[in-house]
Order: sequence, then structure tokens, then C-alpha cells
Amino acid sequence: MGGLSSTLSDRQAVWAFALGCLAVTVGVCAHLPMFAMARAMHYHLAGMPMDSFMLVGMGLIVAGTFIAAYGLLPRNVAAQRAAAADIVVAAPEDAQLGPAHWGLMAVLVVALVIDVMKPASLGFTVPGMISEYGVPKKTVSLVPFFALAGTVTGSVLWGWIADVYGRKASILLSAVMFVGTSICGAMPSLAWNIAMCFMMGAAAGGMLPVTYALLAEMMPSRHRGWSLVLVGGLGAVGGYFAASGLSAVLQPIFGWRILWLANLPTGLTLVLLGALIPESAKFLLARGRVQEAEAVMRRFGARATSASATVAAAAPGSHALTGLRLYGKLAALSLCALSWGLINFGLLLWLPADLVAKGYSVGVSSRLLAESALIAFPTVFIAAFLYSRWSTKWALVTMIAMTLAGLLLVLRLELAGSGSPVLPVALLIVGTNGIIAIVLPYTAESFPMRVRGRATGWVAACTKSGGLLAQGLTISGIVLSMGLSSALVMLPTAVSLILIAWFGRETRGRDLRDLDAETAQVGRPEA
Repeated sequence: MGGLSSTLSDRQAVWAFALGCLAVTVGVCAHLPMFAMARAMHYHLAGMPMDSFMLVGMGLIVAGTFIAAYGLLPRNVAAQRAAAADIVVAAPEDAQLGPAHWGLMAVLVVALVIDVMKPASLGFTVPGMISEYGVPKKTVSLVPFFALAGTVTGSVLWGWIADVYGRKASILLSAVMFVGTSICGAMPSLAWNIAMCFMMGAAAGGMLPVTYALLAEMMPSRHRGWSLVLVGGLGAVGGYFAASGLSAVLQPIFGWRILWLANLPTGLTLVLLGALIPESAKFLLARGRVQEAEAVMRRFGARATSASATVAAAAPGSHALTGLRLYGKLAALSLCALSWGLINFGLLLWLPADLVAKGYSVGVSSRLLAESALIAFPTVFIAAFLYSRWSTKWALVTMIAMTLAGLLLVLRLELAGSGSPVLPVALLIVGTNGIIAIVLPYTAESFPMRVRGRATGWVAACTKSGGLLAQGLTISGIVLSMGLSSALVMLPTAVSLILIAWFGRETRGRDLRDLDAETAQVGRPEA
């Protein structure tokens, strides 16, 4: 009877998720007639009242999201967590790289492209918002500010959801929210756009660290490093190109709103891709779905053991992951992520305007920005090579050192008042692209499974927190000189380099089970 009730419960959960997705999709489609009616006005909706279909649609989106979440989240959470406490699913450390691994990498690259594309579209919608709503740039800057605030919230919240409810459930929940927030493209008021962008940011920020945690747990150790960096890097670069490509092709015809409405087909695509994303075997075992868990483990070459056996098998002389080392490493990676956000969403955005103010042509500044995307692409492969073939820890330290050199040259350029900006900007771009390609994979490999999602989510949130601080300064009207900005950012960057060199551990080729075993040994009395 227990197995039958579990099966019925699982079927009900699938139907609840499907019904929730349908309700959200119908709710979004209810907004499309008003968008179509505005064709004669080049799809300008500012000031138009929301009709009854739109109001009903919003209700369906809210209800559908909760119904889908109900279908995704497991029942009897406390009992399942207790059942999972003594289950350790061995990472496929000795497995060959097979079709299942390549398929997972391909699916997660597409998922990350869709995920990164959402916040990347912000920059392409701001000019249209300024024109349609008739407000200054300072006011419209609230949209990216609240979107970044959403990514910070999502990174922390989804990390917790992934650790408690499973990796796949959290990814699918993000996909459903992507579909719902596509109504940004039909909102007649700026205030509604700001609210919806916060929700979109929460979904986008939440999915990113979960994909890293899932990939880290499924890949063989000798392939884990380069696959993590490559998947994350290609997803980030691909997301930017997808956003810019859609903007170039569709925005001249449909206006800026089409970039938000594109969340409908891309979000549904991500929901369908969920069928190709495996659920955590440990999560399935805890729910009593043994056959499904065994199928996942066979595909990826994993096996399940007891936690007590894993602890007993740990090397007696291994260095325990004590609280000081655990939190020291988290502080180091958090500072590194915060520094990246300050540079990427602050310094690199302010630098072109500063160069123009110093007498450089607009063409030079524009060319530097355009070339940054081209520079980012090979940087992904270089970072993946260093991370997988040399050292995970020192590859990150090298990228931080390169970023520090770029900051120092920007400061020197500011103090000298003249000189070429090419080398400073190139060092900053290469260094920061290397950091963002490495820091989240390294985080996912550096923490035990029980806190991996939360730790990766926290560090991902810190990358957005730096951007949030930079955008907040812009909104408040505080303008710092480029030299002062560089000097201020150098401090946390240098401290993060020192802390990572001190607390960081080499993860290349290392069995992730060692982290769980060492953590379990902390506090045990000596024999």
C-alpha cells in the first residue's frame, strides 16, 4: 500500500505541475490581445488601462505558479530529510565521459543561455522605456536595480530550495516563473514593470547556482573542472549574444516589449528541457523511488552508500574541513564575487564615459565595449584549460591578480591624465571574465553536498550585490572619479586574493565525497 500511495502521490504531483504550467501560459496569453491592439502605435501601451482579461490573466499566473510549485515540492519533507541523512550517492569519480554526461552539459548550456538572456535584455529595453514612459534615465534605472535585487534574493532562496527539495525542482520552478514574468512586455505602467522584473531576476538568479551544483555532482572528477567552467562560460556569452540578437532582429519591428514577451517561448522551452535533466539520485532514494534512482546512477556511473560507511572510509590523516576553514573560504569567495560585481556593473560601465570626458572619441569608447564580447569568448576556453589542466585554486588567484593589475593601470591612467586605455581595459575584461567563469564552479566543488546549493547561491548573490551597490550609486547621483573607484575596488579584490590563497583548497581531480566525510568527522572525539 505504501508503494501504491507513493505512486499516486507522484502522479498527482505531475498533474499539479502540468496544470500550473497551463494556467501560467493561459494567463500570459490573456495579455497578448492588448499588445496586438497597440500595433498602430508601435506597441506603446503606456497609460492604457488594464482590461478584465489582463486582470484575470494575472490571477491565473499567480495561482498557476503556486500550483506548479505544489506539484514540484515533495511531501513529508521532514521524514525525507531524515531518510536521506544516511544516504551518500557517490559522485562518478571514475566513470567514463559518456552520452549522458555530454547530454547533460548540452542541456545545461541551453538552460544557462535562456537564464542569462533574461537579465541581459535589460540594457536593450532601457532606451525604449525612457522614450515610451517619458521619464529620465535615473528613474528607469530602477528597473535594472530591482532586477539585480531579485537575482540576489533568488540566488540565496533557490540555493536553499535546491538543498532541501532537489536540483531539478528548483530549475523547473525558475522556468515557470520565466513564463509568468513575460507579461512585463504588456504592462502599461513602469511600476508594474519594476515589480515583474524583480520576480524575473529572482528566477534568473536562482537557477544559475543550482545548475553548477548539479553539474558538479554528476561529472567525473577528471572532467568536472573544465566542464563546469565551459558550461558556465558558454552559457554567459551565449545569453548575451541571444539577448543582443533578439534585440537586433525583433525590436525594430515590435519595440522593446518583445524582449520580455520572448520569455514565454523560451521559458516553455526550459520546462520541456526539464525532461532531459536528471533528478538527484539521493533525492529519489529518500522518496522511495528506488528504480528511478538506480536508473540515474547507471546512466552516470554512480552508486549509493551509507553516510557512516563514507565517514569510516575517510583517510585518518585527512585535513578536516573545520568551521574556520569553511567560513574563511566562504568569506574569501564572497569578497571575490562582490569585487567582480563592482567592476562589471560599475567600473566597466563608467569607464567609457570617463574616457570621453578626458577627450577620447566616442568611437574609441564604443569599440572597447564592442570588442569586450569578442574577448570574452576565448577567455572562457583559456579559463577552462587553466582550471582543469593546471590548478583550480591558482587559476582563480591568477584571474584575480590579472584584474588587480588592470585596476592598477586604470588608477595610473587616471593619475597621469593621459595614455592609452587599451591595456588597462583589456586586462580588466580578461581578468573579470576569467573570475566569473571560475568562481562559481570552484565554489560548487569546494563545499560539501549538504550546503553546496546554499554556498553556491550565496556567492552568486554576492556577484549581483556588487552590481546592486554600483547601480544604487548611479540612482542616488553619487559620481566617483575613475581613480577613486579603482582604488576602492582594489581593496576587496586584494583581500579576496589573499584569503583564497590562504583558505582555498585544490579541487582538481578530487573526490567530492571527501568533503562530506571530512565535514562529518568534525567534532568527533579522538579515538
